[in-house]
Amino acid sequence: METDLITSAINELHTKANQALENKDATTYALFFDDGLQFISAEKKTLNKRDFIYDLNKFFKSVKRYETIQYRIKSAFEEDVFTEKIARKSIIIKPNLLVLSKKQTIQTEEVYHWKNIKGEWKIIAVEVVLEEKY
Repeated sequence: METDLITSAINELHTKANQALENKDATTYALFFDDGLQFISAEKKTLNKRDFIYDLNKFFKSVKRYETIQYRIKSAFEEDVFTEKIARKSIIIKPNLLVLSKKQTIQTEEVYHWKNIKGEWKIIAVEVVLEEKY
């Protein structure tokens, strides 16, 4: 498959995945991942799909609003796996006291491994290689 077609398909999936994140919809977000997902956090903690989605649901319960954007730094297609490194900026608004809110910005660099499984691109692994919070 041509790299431009793959990149276009992955871009569309990122748009839908980001929308699920902004809607705080972990169930829809989970659809982008293969059941054998391996997620490695910035702290080098490894999670499977079930544990990652569980943690994400727990996180969303503490968040008032979530915004995220990303761009691709580089990508490659080898041995049926599309690998990309992306830079992501997320803004999280959390409730603080009764009417106030607290804003946190998280910038990350993440490496995604995608594979076409039964005609659908699925994320088989994610590693957060850099994370800055402020």
